[in-house]
Amino acid sequence: MRDYQKLDIWKKAHLFTLQVYKEILPAMPIEEKFALTQQIRRAAYSIPLNIVEGSDKHTDKDFVSYLDNALGSTKEVEYAFILIRDLAYISLEVYELVNKSINEN
Repeated sequence: MRDYQKLDIWKKAHLFTLQVYKEILPAMPIEEKFALTQQIRRAAYSIPLNIVEGSDKHTDKDFVSYLDNALGSTKEVEYAFILIRDLAYISLEVYELVNKSINEN
């Protein structure tokens, strides 16, 4: 079992999720409250949740599977940011900031 709070990837995912909640979700229009906003919210917190769940697995193979799920959620959020940028729900500057966070190595 791994202590997920010591994993750099979990720390980054947690900070990214906080960034989504503080900078992206409040900018979303009310008509997207039950559609795109909910999808972004679920995908964003799915990233650290998958890392946490995988950290409790006993084999590296199982852990990697959960990390792969977290990566899938990351790509989902990445596309959602492209969409909301192109719909002008967020500015280019905000998009570039969160895109940098999501694609950080």
